[in-house]
Amino acid sequence: MAGLSTYPTDQDIKTHINSIEQASKREDARTLWKLFQAVTHDPGRTWGNEKNPAFIIGFGAYTYQRKGSKDEYQWFKLGFAPRKSQLTLYLMCDVSRDEALLSEIGKCKWGKGCLYINKLADIDLGKLKMLIKQTWERNQNL
Repeated sequence: MAGLSTYPTDQDIKTHINSIEQASKREDARTLWKLFQAVTHDPGRTWGNEKNPAFIIGFGAYTYQRKGSKDEYQWFKLGFAPRKSQLTLYLMCDVSRDEALLSEIGKCKWGKGCLYINKLADIDLGKLKMLIKQTWERNQNL
């Protein structure tokens, strides 16, 4: 089985955020970086690959094994990716357990472990911080 195509890199987070073309996405990424740092007390780290050394900003890390594999892999506990079309938050858990809180956050979509936000102006940052905090606390057992 092949290894992971996304891994921790040494790309500077500030450099990565400053390279975001759209000013509003750049500001949203800075705000999220500060928010995640405040909750996790972790400076964060870029995650990427050879082609793109910084496309996710991850916080914390844990090691796991895939089913049927002896190889160990490292992954972040929480993270976000400032993409062109939206901000993707990787919460690494079934976010539907927090559906009541999600319904109060504002305009967003979610999948099993991710939250998708077009822009931070569409959401309640206080509620988002609560969701990130709850998820971080849950993920300490990873």
